[in-house]
Amino acid sequence: MDKKWVQAKPDELSISLTLARELNIDPALAEILVARDIQTFQQAKDFFRPDLNSLHDPFLMKDMDLAISRIEKAFLSGEKLMIYGDYDVDGTTSVALAFSFFRQFYSQMEYYIPDRHKEGYGISTAGINYAKKNGITLIIALDCGIKANDKVQYASSLDIDFIICDHHLPGDELPDAAAVLDPKRKDCSYPFKELAGCGIGFKLAQAWCIKNNLDAALYLRYLDLVMVSIAADIVPVTGENRILAFHGLIRLNTNPCIGLKALMDSCGKNKDFTLTDVVFTLAPRINAAGRMDHANQAVKMLLCDEEEIARTQSDFINQQNADRKISDQQMTAEALAMIDESAFLISKKTTVVYNERWNKGVIGIVASRLTEKYYRPTIVLTLSNGFLTGSARSVPGYDLYEALLSCADLLEQFGGHKFAAGLTIKPENIHEFAERFENYVTATITQDMLSPEIQIDAAIELSRIDGKFQRVLAQMAPFGPLNPAPVFHSEEVFLVGKPYVVGTKHLKLSIKQQNSAIFESIGFGLAEWESLLQQGRPFSICYTIEENVWKDQKRLQLNIKGIRLLQA
Repeated sequence: MDKKWVQAKPDELSISLTLARELNIDPALAEILVARDIQTFQQAKDFFRPDLNSLHDPFLMKDMDLAISRIEKAFLSGEKLMIYGDYDVDGTTSVALAFSFFRQFYSQMEYYIPDRHKEGYGISTAGINYAKKNGITLIIALDCGIKANDKVQYASSLDIDFIICDHHLPGDELPDAAAVLDPKRKDCSYPFKELAGCGIGFKLAQAWCIKNNLDAALYLRYLDLVMVSIAADIVPVTGENRILAFHGLIRLNTNPCIGLKALMDSCGKNKDFTLTDVVFTLAPRINAAGRMDHANQAVKMLLCDEEEIARTQSDFINQQNADRKISDQQMTAEALAMIDESAFLISKKTTVVYNERWNKGVIGIVASRLTEKYYRPTIVLTLSNGFLTGSARSVPGYDLYEALLSCADLLEQFGGHKFAAGLTIKPENIHEFAERFENYVTATITQDMLSPEIQIDAAIELSRIDGKFQRVLAQMAPFGPLNPAPVFHSEEVFLVGKPYVVGTKHLKLSIKQQNSAIFESIGFGLAEWESLLQQGRPFSICYTIEENVWKDQKRLQLNIKGIRLLQA
């Protein structure tokens, strides 16, 4: 699908020129900083030098004092605790962090991850019953629970308290728990609202150390886990998340926990990780445990104290990821065939498709692939325990959660955020739901949202890209939501030599402009341009600038996002 090129409108020019002069950087880079609300020298300093001392006081979070007091009471009275978390990357890293941290001070603890296939998302009755059977009186729930009012009430009837540590949007009423930590609750004045679930667990550990006058190293050692959760859960890489991700990457690349080190080794890359590398290498493997079997396998790996056991566990998870890829490819092919045959439910502004045989753990990936291909809000469902269980994915700019909320009376349960969500529905309601979902989306989505775009940050000449330019650009990382890798636009570029296809889909080429150096370039998914680009014929490109690392050699490379031919 062709993508529109959208050039960012420059902000107040005088601000960016002043910033460029104060920082001694290229004006194009200053323009990008200003567009990202970095307008002063001090703001730029804070951005380029993320400081752990700038982390917020965890006790600014509503109920943090209550959470710490309840945990202290449990320790003093010898209660049994359970750390409970979701089965995705954010949930498993949250459980690993909280369990490992509090295990330093107390032994009467265990952890629990619900079975994706049997129990589904969030707090489960089975998990609470397990706690009761095993004499547990306090459950610390991470990355879930903010809407589990009925489950928390049920646990209370069994004399089990909950501490909720969540980052999802609350409902109208909060669960009646001993403490509810969620920056998104309306009465919480915590300055940063976009922490991942593991980030909430990190703040709980930070608060414990502050309250008990303990060394900060006791919680800072978990920065690698927090960073992995930030990358995988697609939360904004701004504010406090930028600080955590920046220092988490340093820890991952220098002194990761034994489990992550083993996983890095098993995927064939053990240094120079970026946030993007985490998203595409580590996160899918950690997720695969819960998709194909049980997420306990991932937590077990992350908690490993012995390298040999960690290697065995990471190899097992790596194989699960390979199995996941096979299942994912097969299910995606089946879904595409159903759509091509018009055997799916709605085909205007949404896609709703289901097959009762599909693997519940992989439907989210299939939903993402269908969204990428057809570029419209998509729901993929399968049969589980007598209900249709689904994963929903949106397109940039469209609030999927609101669309599901409009159909809430037809759903047994749902949760998530504007870009991704999960839902459960009775089979007899699926057709009415699909129709209402389609009607709501049609009435509220704009045509621009249904057309993929390449957002261009700045137009530059290739001759401006030198070592200093790249060094400054690299310091803008880590890149992610709300701080994406800048996309540049250059006109009148020419081939140097012949382009060639790498694999079956990717284009490798060398290019230059008049008076510029030659730049090696890669265009992922752009293989069709091999026969369209001709020597001597100019074209324009939009691209990101990156370092390509191959056999310990680093080279500057343009990652081309789009190509347009110009008149010779």
